[in-house]
Amino acid sequence: MDHLTPKEAAQFLQDNPKALFVDCRSEMEFLFVGHPAGALHVAWNDGPDWDINPHFVGEVKKFAGSTHDRPVVLICRSGNRSVDAGLALEAAGFTRIYNVLHGFEGELDDHHHRGSQNGWRYDSLPWEQC
Repeated sequence: MDHLTPKEAAQFLQDNPKALFVDCRSEMEFLFVGHPAGALHVAWNDGPDWDINPHFVGEVKKFAGSTHDRPVVLICRSGNRSVDAGLALEAAGFTRIYNVLHGFEGELDDHHHRGSQNGWRYDSLPWEQC
């Protein structure tokens, strides 16, 4: 698995239009916090119990089609869940997995707030809210 900053990920996606961009946060995060423009939603884990989605790999496979070498760029809130999701995809045979460092909202600052240091939104990359 390779790791990209949000700006590097945006450039990678522009340069590789066949790449899948998967937001693996919960449905509530995706819908109400916002998400990168054009990202597909496949939750890695979700409430109410935050169990890992047993269909995650299968859902990504549906989007990827018959090939396991299609690039898959994963983003979550802070870049942690997407690593676990990427490892699961690699274990299933995917060969080109990219994790977005700092995720959509970024790391916590000294006041336990996100979005003030790094992340997709912090870098003013395209995003939308449902």
